[in-house]
Amino acid sequence: MSYGLKRYQQAESLHFITFSCYARKPYLTDAATNEVVEEMLERTRARQDACISAYVLMPEHIHLLMNEPPNILLAMFLKSFKQEVSRKLKGERKQFWQTRYFDRNIRGEDSMSEVVRYIHRNPVARGLVTRPEEYRWSSFCQYATGVPGVVQIESEWLAVMRSHAAAKTHSSHETKAR
Repeated sequence: MSYGLKRYQQAESLHFITFSCYARKPYLTDAATNEVVEEMLERTRARQDACISAYVLMPEHIHLLMNEPPNILLAMFLKSFKQEVSRKLKGERKQFWQTRYFDRNIRGEDSMSEVVRYIHRNPVARGLVTRPEEYRWSSFCQYATGVPGVVQIESEWLAVMRSHAAAKTHSSHETKAR
């Protein structure tokens, strides 16, 4: 059943995605739960070769900025992730996640920067912390420091680290060839 929501997938753009815990209950409030969610997000990201540009785990919802995985629809990526989390964390609850999600296509550097700022400032806006770097459950610190977190994100830092690693590997192979 359609509710008038249009999804533009396979459009080669980033997607700003929001999805909530069942009945907007605050299921994402403790470290152990959030660690599982981050682990499952990274596992799903790696398995589907997706690129996550930013994320935040809020007490009752998640924001993601990501690409379209190359081999599956975005909806299937989210379904897989949500199912894995539910298997581990549902317990006696009726369900863990709302079935629907919000998805907005993001095009252009300015729009992307705006969404990344929104995602990282969400815990501050909600009064959970006073500065984004104080909130453990987001990609902010990876952006600020370049230190990898549980969920691999696509950022300038990561691109620089990859190019340095590739240069070292290339240099190492040249030295061995001599």
